[in-house]
Amino acid sequence: MLECILLGMRYILAIDQGTTSTRAIVFDQKGKAVAMDQREHDQILPAPGWVEHDALQILARTESVVVGALSEAGISSDALAAVGITNQRETTVVWDHKTGKPIANALVWQDTRTDKLCAQYCERIGQDALREKTGLPVSTYFSALKIRWLLDHVPGARAAAARGDLLWGTMDAWLMWHLTGAHVTDVTNASRTLLMDLRTLTWHDELLNLFDLPRQMFPRIVSSSEFIAPGRGILKNVPFSAILGDQQAALFGHLCFYPGSVKCTYGTGGFLLMNSGVSPSSSSHGLLTTVAYRLGQQPAHYALEGSVAIAGAAVQWLRDNLGIIAHSCDIEPLAASVPDNGGVYFVPAFNGLFAPHWQPNARGVITGLTRFSNKGHLARATLEATAYQTNDILDAMQLDTGLPTQSLRVDGGTVQNNLLLQFQADISNVNIIRPGTVETTALGAAYAAGLAVGYWKNLDDLPQVGDEDTLFAPKMVDTERSSLLNRWHAALHRAVTAPS
Repeated sequence: MLECILLGMRYILAIDQGTTSTRAIVFDQKGKAVAMDQREHDQILPAPGWVEHDALQILARTESVVVGALSEAGISSDALAAVGITNQRETTVVWDHKTGKPIANALVWQDTRTDKLCAQYCERIGQDALREKTGLPVSTYFSALKIRWLLDHVPGARAAAARGDLLWGTMDAWLMWHLTGAHVTDVTNASRTLLMDLRTLTWHDELLNLFDLPRQMFPRIVSSSEFIAPGRGILKNVPFSAILGDQQAALFGHLCFYPGSVKCTYGTGGFLLMNSGVSPSSSSHGLLTTVAYRLGQQPAHYALEGSVAIAGAAVQWLRDNLGIIAHSCDIEPLAASVPDNGGVYFVPAFNGLFAPHWQPNARGVITGLTRFSNKGHLARATLEATAYQTNDILDAMQLDTGLPTQSLRVDGGTVQNNLLLQFQADISNVNIIRPGTVETTALGAAYAAGLAVGYWKNLDDLPQVGDEDTLFAPKMVDTERSSLLNRWHAALHRAVTAPS
């Protein structure tokens, strides 16, 4: 472990590169956010099921928010002990190492253009053939098929890759290459590609050959918390010492270091992770096995994960596509204008269904509409859909581990929605804990970065920032819960069997 030899450095910078925006947050040694800047980037939707980002735009906005956060904090980069990066996972960018420019827009984790290619692989080898080695099913969700698609469809890309001219990475690798010059990714992001062996934590040659991907494109895999490279440019000589995929960073920020601890991040999608210890745990109920984190050369910790493709994005859909609300925050009062959902259920399977169902051909449906239904019922059904999908994953986790969930720690863009969290507590019959510090993902990256340079000595030295936690306890009676869940599962069945 690199010791923090510059004792005058008092802050950690976390770069949180998400699906809809990029943030830079300055944390102090007590784990408090002292400054933050944030900028959204474009969501490019060229065809149904296609979701793209402009990687150069994201890079420019990353540099902008770093400058903004340092300015707001009133410090220069000299006051930083380290930088940690957390990022949207699976989103894939391929770039020319000579020019530093992408060969195409980044393919976002939600993108399903590889559905036909995915079906071919599933027919050829079976959807679960790679689970033992990678912890993942063959799916459009993960990076391997996205890389393959870019090489096959961008003119000249495959020949350039064979010459060694192209590099690949998820958004962490893209930013690290530009901000430090190092072509690296960490074990958490690598575990989301269908290409890394979970046990050896290395790229697997058989898998690279299976997907016809040149190894020379691939970044070096590092630990989640270790000195990686000094920064350059606006962060010149500042140690970059942590990389974690956003969901693993949130788990780390919640201090979920013991097996059985669970967190859920409500963002564009919904993401649940349960720490499963230092050995990979396989799932027989549709969950993923993934790397939770690795500190230096210590053994990696693993997690079971379930992902909801559309959570907060359904609220954006009500706002942008239907015009039912003007701002995302308007959904809670609108949903609260009715006492219940009026029999309306919304399954927002816009891009299929992820865990635990894994139905890429599922389509969004709204059921139970009558002349009594109004926009309040639809707003409420939209919020409840996030809770129902989250509950399906919690049930799968309990079936896989035999461990009942006592509490669920939550974070993300929609956790200020009290109606959602109370309904989640009710429908899942668990306590929901909302931390006073909601920037848990960035905090996890900051913690991992600080540990690597001795800013904090060990896990026990990490500050507890839960003084202002809010508890949502279940209030719903069992008969009502059972009735609501039965109707949700009926709506779910319609989404799975709907014509595509």
